Amino acid sequence: MLAPSSRPLSPHLTIWRWGPHMLVSILHRITGAGLAIVGGLALLWWLWAAADGRDSYDYFVSWATHWTGIVVGIGLTWAFLQHTASGIRHLVMDVGAGFELTTNKRWSTIVAIVPLVLAALFWAYIIFGDQL
Repeated sequence: MLAPSSRPLSPHLTIWRWGPHMLVSILHRITGAGLAIVGGLALLWWLWAAADGRDSYDYFVSWATHWTGIVVGIGLTWAFLQHTASGIRHLVMDVGAGFELTTNKRWSTIVAIVPLVLAALFWAYIIFGDQL
């Protein structure tokens, strides 16, 4: 009979330590789904309102400029930037670079922070641009 191994039989969330690379990978999937569903529905609503006439478009604009529409817009902007940055990270890894643990964690941390900063700057410019 073989001696019990100290290695796990299969990867599991209770075995692996969480790190930024795992967070970025999960966020990539979540933001992709969010962009497809929420972003797709918002895009379809905007196109429908533009094609339906002035009253429909004015209603869409009133919703989009309401605080809830702005929150959705900020979320979609962050999701787009996060998904793009994570996709670039995955592209770099697909060519075989960035697999070293310290490099992977460093780039994952950068990929998690940069979209937040860019989305904040973008929306600060949109909301407060005329006051700057």
